[in-house]
Amino acid sequence: MKREAYPAARTISPRLHAYFARHREAAVCSEDCPLAPLPDAQTIEAIVDAAFWASLRREEGYVPRISLAFLSPEHAKLPLMFARPLPLDPGALTKVAPAVEQPGIHLGVWRVHDDLCAWGAIRTIPVLCFVLEVAAPGLLVIKHHSGDVWRKFINVAVLEGDQIKLIEERPSGPPEPTPLLQSLLRFDAPGSGRQAAITILQLAVAMRAHGHGGLLLLVPADSECWRDSVVQPLPYATFPPFSELACLNRQTPGPEEQHLWQEAVAPAIQAIGGLTAVDGAVVLNSHYELLGFGAKIARRRGSPRVEQILLTEPIEGAAPALVHPEQLGGTRHLSAAQFVHDQRDAVALVASQDGRFTIMEWSRAENTVHAHRVETLLL
Repeated sequence: MKREAYPAARTISPRLHAYFARHREAAVCSEDCPLAPLPDAQTIEAIVDAAFWASLRREEGYVPRISLAFLSPEHAKLPLMFARPLPLDPGALTKVAPAVEQPGIHLGVWRVHDDLCAWGAIRTIPVLCFVLEVAAPGLLVIKHHSGDVWRKFINVAVLEGDQIKLIEERPSGPPEPTPLLQSLLRFDAPGSGRQAAITILQLAVAMRAHGHGGLLLLVPADSECWRDSVVQPLPYATFPPFSELACLNRQTPGPEEQHLWQEAVAPAIQAIGGLTAVDGAVVLNSHYELLGFGAKIARRRGSPRVEQILLTEPIEGAAPALVHPEQLGGTRHLSAAQFVHDQRDAVALVASQDGRFTIMEWSRAENTVHAHRVETLLL
C-alpha cells in the first residue's frame, strides 16, 4: 500500500539542494579534500520522506534513531556492505536501526538500479556529504561534514512535524550579531574565539544530555564581582578550582593531534555538563576553571529587576522579539537573565528539560540582555 507523502519533504528539498550546490561550488575552488556527491531535489525528498515515516514506527517498543548519508560505496572508506541492499523503506530502516544507532555510524544511501537503497554502514564521510539524522520521533536534522576537526558537522535544517527550520547562514537585519553568536554560527570565527565557541557548544550538548535542565555561568577570570550576584557561600565550591578543562584548552594541538585532543577533552566536558543537573548554577571562569556548582543567583544590591530581554533564534524568518524572561521557561531563565543584567561581562547557558537551550549575554549595542535560542545548532 502506498503511504502518504510527508509534505515538508517536498517543501524543503529544493532549498536543501540549492544549499548543498552552492556550498559545493565554493568548496571546489578552495578545498583540497574530496567532496561528496550532490543529491538532487528528488533524491533529498525521498530520503527525508522515508526517514520521517521510519521515525514514527516502533520495532518491539524501540524508537529508531538512525543517520542516513548520501554516498556511494565507491566514495566510502572501509565500508561495511550488505550483500543485498535494503530498500529505502520505513519498515526496513526501522529494523536495521539498532545496528547503526551509535554516534558516528551512518547508513549509506545510494541508487542501485535506479532505486534508492541503504547499501551498508560507514564511519568516515567526505566534506559536504548530505546527512539526515533521526533525532526523535518526527524530529529530523539535516547536516553535513564541515571538514573541520574542531566541529565535525554543521546543521543545515531541522524538521519537526510540519515545522521547517532552516539555519540562518548569516544574520540579516538588526540586532547586530554579537561576537559570540558569530562564532557559534561559524561566521568569521578564527583563532581563539572560534575554539571558545566550540567549547561552549560542547558544554551545551553535555548540559542537554542529562535531561534535567541546568544553568552554567561563565564569569571573567580576572574579577570577583560575580560573587555579588550569588548567595554566599557556594554550596559546592571547589578549592583549588578544578582545572582539567582549562589545561586542555590551553593546548594548541597540531592537525595530527587534534583527534587525540578531542578524546581527552570529552570526559572533562561531560563531567562539568553533568554537574548542571544539580539544583543551582555551575560557575566556570573564562579560563574554563570550575569554581563551584549549586550556586543560587541573587539580584545584586541596588539593581532593578529584569523586565524584558531581546530574544533571537538563528532561523530564517525568525524576527527578534522583546519578551519577559519567564516566557522562555520560568525561574531558571529569569535568574540567568538577572545575572547577566547585573554582571555584564558574564555569559549564562540555560538548558530546559524539554531540550530548549538559551545562551544569554549582554548586548551593548541594544543595551539589554540578549538571549540566543540555539537548540537547533545542538541536535
